[in-house]
Amino acid sequence: MKRRVNVIGVGMTKFAKPGSSPEYFEMAREAGLNALKDAGIAYAEVQQAYAGYVYGDSTCGQRAVYELGLTGIPVVNVNNNCSTGSSALYLARQAIEGGLAECVLAIGFEKMERGALGSKFNDRIPPMDQHVQVMMDAQGFNSAPPAAQMFGGAGREYRWQYGTRRETFAKIAAKARVHASNNPFALFNQILSVEEVLASEDVFDPLTRFQCCPPTCGAAAAILCSDEFAAKHGIKNAVYIAAQAMTTDFASSFEPRSMIKMIGYDMTKDAARQVYEAAGIGPEDIDVVELHDCFTANELLTYEGLGLCPEGGAEQFIWDGDNTYGGKYVTNPSGGLLSKGHPLGATGLAQCTELVWQLRGTADRRQVEGARIALQHNLGLGGACVITMYRKD
Repeated sequence: MKRRVNVIGVGMTKFAKPGSSPEYFEMAREAGLNALKDAGIAYAEVQQAYAGYVYGDSTCGQRAVYELGLTGIPVVNVNNNCSTGSSALYLARQAIEGGLAECVLAIGFEKMERGALGSKFNDRIPPMDQHVQVMMDAQGFNSAPPAAQMFGGAGREYRWQYGTRRETFAKIAAKARVHASNNPFALFNQILSVEEVLASEDVFDPLTRFQCCPPTCGAAAAILCSDEFAAKHGIKNAVYIAAQAMTTDFASSFEPRSMIKMIGYDMTKDAARQVYEAAGIGPEDIDVVELHDCFTANELLTYEGLGLCPEGGAEQFIWDGDNTYGGKYVTNPSGGLLSKGHPLGATGLAQCTELVWQLRGTADRRQVEGARIALQHNLGLGGACVITMYRKD
């Protein structure tokens, strides 16, 4: 029988612009110590660690975790593009659930460079060559940042299919800034109007600059444990993982030549299906969602992929205000990647941190009233999608 997995400690740093952050291991130390303090345990109690990052040498995970202590425990380095933090969480959850450990640390960090993401290894075929080929066949390639072309192209395909207004995408960015204005950990917390979002420079239709997440530096961490460990340490009513699933690309990512499919829509849809079935809970029961809004186009598509609204219904969902306070769901109360920032290795664990705070009722001015069930969606092209459902009894 699978064991319940509790999240007893979370922590994160305030995210920062590239060039203004401490070293990666210093950020990891801050996040890790915050998580340990939150859990009320010493690092010596941790039996395994999974360390996520995308940009760094091969044992950066050890260098980061050594800041917390030198206890000889296994440290596994994890790299799964933008879903790296949630992939580390996924592995930590498996270790507890399978009875291999009683207490595990998942930690993610990133020290990023300025500007758009690019390849670091130019002497070999890149791992996303099949994704790029879909884009080349579907829409060609221009001088815009490649990720913006991919997600912007998916948004454009959706617009052509459903006649969606450009203002609809901009409303997502404006909503993110309102939410972020209540989050002291967010990088960008100045409120923007829909008109200001649309007036920012064009990146790739329908995306403008304020509809694209910024490269960011930061760290986040979570401490997971079994029921037995929690009882031993007097921890009661912890937030726990009700279900979790990871999917990678299906054949539909590459055939037919659809930008929406290529950027992971079917990964999201299938992972959500698995989570709902495993938890016995449908999307209608969710209170709060942290989803992967690297671009406004992806947030819009993810509403449908997660079943928060019917396919083709995202525009009505947005204009009805069903994605924010007072509506059906509160999506990205943290401000999301668009406003909180997106340090690739830390993002999934920062989402976890926000949702644990929400379920504990400690999210201050951005608290979702009565939140009991939370859903996390973290997507990495190349690809991997991790969806996690959290509950509080």
